[in-house]
Amino acid sequence: MNKRVDIATADITELLEEGATFKIVVRGYSMLPLLGFGRDTIILRRVDHSEDISGRIAMFRNDNGRIVVHRIIGINGGIVSLRGDGNLYQVEQCKREEIIAVLESVVRESGKEISCTSRRWHQMERLWLSTPLWMRRYALAILRRVADFRNRKQR
Repeated sequence: MNKRVDIATADITELLEEGATFKIVVRGYSMLPLLGFGRDTIILRRVDHSEDISGRIAMFRNDNGRIVVHRIIGINGGIVSLRGDGNLYQVEQCKREEIIAVLESVVRESGKEISCTSRRWHQMERLWLSTPLWMRRYALAILRRVADFRNRKQR
């Protein structure tokens, strides 16, 4: 069962009991440029604890109780390190069993769905992640300004 929810108020445990996948609208800038603030809907899939999730974009609940969707950058002894693609330095950690779901696909504002296992998606990931940090910093500054402008214009 697919269900569209606001993760700020959702009971994720209840959603996972209802079905294996669910949809949420992206909020925040931490996953720019691959996932955009308010323009993309992501489809997440419940993750099995024995599944290899290295390099995937995953959902977890941070120490403040907030739901976060970031990329896994490493797993060491059951501790998972994650960072948003739009965060250049901040790394968060959680236990492997605290990973709630992984990203399966992205539905763009136009309605086009992109599978996160597709060749196109992997090319976009490689391009962004291979860009030097100093270049990403400037690109992110521009992207955030554009996103802010779009959001103000839509109000």
